[in-house]
Amino acid sequence: MTATGAPEPAAGITYASAGVDTEAGDRAVELMKEAVKATHGPSVIGGFGGFAGLYDVSRLLTYKRPLLATSTDGVGTKVAIAQAMDIHDTIGFDLVGMVVDDIVVVGAEPLFMTDYIATGKVVPQRVADIVRGIAAACKVAGTALVGGETAEHPGLLAADEYDVAGACTGVVEAEALLGPERVRAGDVVIAMASSGLHSNGYSLVRRVVNHAGWALDRQVSELGRTLGEELLEPTRVYAADCLDLARFLPVTADAAVHGFSHVTGGGLAANLARVLPQGLVATVDRSTWSLPAIFNLVAQLGNVPLADLERTLNLGVGMVAVVSADAADAALERLNGRGLPAWVMGTVTSDDGTFDKSGPDYVQGAKGVDGGAVRLVGNYAA
Repeated sequence: MTATGAPEPAAGITYASAGVDTEAGDRAVELMKEAVKATHGPSVIGGFGGFAGLYDVSRLLTYKRPLLATSTDGVGTKVAIAQAMDIHDTIGFDLVGMVVDDIVVVGAEPLFMTDYIATGKVVPQRVADIVRGIAAACKVAGTALVGGETAEHPGLLAADEYDVAGACTGVVEAEALLGPERVRAGDVVIAMASSGLHSNGYSLVRRVVNHAGWALDRQVSELGRTLGEELLEPTRVYAADCLDLARFLPVTADAAVHGFSHVTGGGLAANLARVLPQGLVATVDRSTWSLPAIFNLVAQLGNVPLADLERTLNLGVGMVAVVSADAADAALERLNGRGLPAWVMGTVTSDDGTFDKSGPDYVQGAKGVDGGAVRLVGNYAA
């Protein structure tokens, strides 16, 4: 017997017998190494595998007043779809998109990112697939993946379960900072198409799918593929497109970008309201776009009220630009020319007190920001 009265183990207890395989972690690192290195430019110092990622910020010496921007996020319950389908090399786009596209909202360039993966059991190929997806998305965003951590949590997570999170740091010149103070009455609201559900609202979506009894391998004619393939569609990463637009239409010009809004949890209206100043209202016309098939499907399968859909899912719009009226045509040409579907969805006006502020179609203030308001009008195009 041991001092605590427990039976003496037949053999000594090791870290491996407790469920943690450090050798598997090392194998995962070897499998992901080249993908991570591919995101490194000359600013990444020290290469791969250090205790801390190092990034040379000497170029910030050319800034008049550099402001650092930072963001952190995860993927949410979309990881349950990846785990059920045993496909893990796309979830990285969801993670990177949720993080870097919050940074570009203020006009900041994402410089470097780190990730964190917690899993019940380290399966080297699975972990490497996750990180390869993160690295691929970082390449699209133009940011370096400088470090990360994989933690094995036996007893807390099942062997096939994992969760992912990440953080990113970026920089913006103070005079180029985007935000509510730049938005003016008369500005135009431009929508940028989402690739699908992105990474928000999956608790609702999964509940609807389970209620309907639909399997992930079910072929859905409206989607043109299986349900699982649609639910796992990677998040569109907008960082490079938004930065290109902000540089093409600099904030100091008459034809300029005044702000961006990343449409994530809370839906379009709530997130757009966060980047508007008090006293201004953005009127968004639903008739300027058709709902992609997946959103209609969720609504029909779950009999989900429109108001709940609109405050939960992106409904086909993943990013919004607020630009001066003089910049609208040039902005559309630039975005569509880069292969990103974009259209004018509304305008910004002063709140003259005549708007109907009752009901779910009028949203003011969200996530602690007491800013402007968004008014949804019309019906979605057929």
